[in-house]
Amino acid sequence: MELTNLSREEKKAYDLERIDALVQQQQGLARTAEITALGIDYRRILQFVEEGYLKRVKSGYYTTKYYDGSEEEMIVRMFGDGVLTMETALFYHGYLQQRPYAWHIAISKNVSKSRFKMDYPTLQPYYSEPQVLTMGVTKTTIAGQEMAIYTKDRLICDCLKYQEKMDRADFKKAVLTYINDDDKDVAALMAYAKERKVLKKVQSMIGIWL
Repeated sequence: MELTNLSREEKKAYDLERIDALVQQQQGLARTAEITALGIDYRRILQFVEEGYLKRVKSGYYTTKYYDGSEEEMIVRMFGDGVLTMETALFYHGYLQQRPYAWHIAISKNVSKSRFKMDYPTLQPYYSEPQVLTMGVTKTTIAGQEMAIYTKDRLICDCLKYQEKMDRADFKKAVLTYINDDDKDVAALMAYAKERKVLKKVQSMIGIWL
């Protein structure tokens, strides 16, 4: 396309089409550097945000009003190095019927905490030592992409560890569902309970039913 022959409005529409295509290609989010690599000036980006054509998800990340993708696609794109935990993991394991409002994600304590300072999606990070982060990790499929999630046995230990942070009904549902889950691994549960320092809780609250 010969850009020199375009009117101001046509050039604007052309830039927005290219940004939207980029956002679609990148599963819902485009970085500042990716947009400027298209030859679109940063001041132009700010103008599009001000006019409502672009939405600034967080520092350096943008989506478009034309993008109809899901929160799930954004989460996988932005936090692929994290692990789904707590209520979010309970939902994806089928232990809770409704996905919680916030995304509960375990992440290395060494990453920048500014990554989680964003208006949308709502996030609840759990900062972890790297060796603890990778303990008891499996995979689940979200929006057609794989993402790390804690196994049921590791997850229940974390629910016991952070019981005071959970809704009482959700906690009770999680424990009872685990007890009745034919797919549970009691040996793994006890090993994780020891590592997560909740062995006594597991023995008193779950052990008598196993």
